[in-house]
Amino acid sequence: MSPAASSHAAMLIVSAFVAGSFSLGAMAAPHIAPLALTAVRFAIAAIALWVFLLIRREQVPLGAYRGLWRYVALGSLFSLYFVLMFEGLNTAAPVSAAAVYATTPLITAGFGFMLLKQRPTRRMSVAMSIAGIGAIWVIFRPDLAALLAFQLGRVEAIYFLGCVAHSLYIPLIRILNRGESALVFTLGTVIGAMVGLFMAGMPALLSTDWAALPSVVWITIAYTAIFATAASFALTQFASLRLPAANVMAYTYLVPAWVIVWELALGAGGPPAMILPGIALIVVALVAMLGEDGRNPRRQTA
Repeated sequence: MSPAASSHAAMLIVSAFVAGSFSLGAMAAPHIAPLALTAVRFAIAAIALWVFLLIRREQVPLGAYRGLWRYVALGSLFSLYFVLMFEGLNTAAPVSAAAVYATTPLITAGFGFMLLKQRPTRRMSVAMSIAGIGAIWVIFRPDLAALLAFQLGRVEAIYFLGCVAHSLYIPLIRILNRGESALVFTLGTVIGAMVGLFMAGMPALLSTDWAALPSVVWITIAYTAIFATAASFALTQFASLRLPAANVMAYTYLVPAWVIVWELALGAGGPPAMILPGIALIVVALVAMLGEDGRNPRRQTA
């Protein structure tokens, strides 16, 4: 398999890993506070990344310890996204939550323009617009009256705020990175998020009866920490060195479709047929973005 094909396969796996967070998260959310779940998840992810750093025998440069506030700032945005995600999944349908997540590339493009003066190509703009329409279709199911009144459900609105934080996180990486490697910088960010989560979530952590939690919660914590965080990071870095950033980002749009697969596999049933055209639009947008030419991708910082 060629390096490019391996990279596309890696990102396909990442999109499936991320989708699993929605389906498993929806099952675990009623049993544990979002702050408690996310704090433990980040602690396990930090350990996994640290072990990966040791395996690679990568040294942490002294410069990485300067400006520790950068990791706290980025970690706060990153952790806010996950806390609001699990808060929304208390009642939101996983497919609808995944559709909200599919809007992040469009929001990221807006922040990229405001903060970095990055302009997406015409093809990318059209593709992201198509995907945005598909996401709106899934969210509103499609209810024209709700769309015209912009009546997003409360849980979708909560999660949307988390997606805004996640989208802001992406361009800030380039602004705050001072030459650290992707692995070192991400480990610092995860630790920064973990510290903030343990401080803010200490009451939830202490009040949680960990011994009484159902197995689905522990499965979700382990899955999200290892697969949706540590493994997804490693695979994304592999692909980022071989594909244009836009192509890597494009796989976000596959998440709602993967959630449908996860829901069927877990016996939760398929989504309403009326939202399938929205999923189809998202897939079309992905195909369009994968056709975007880009032979010399630059190394990503995170």
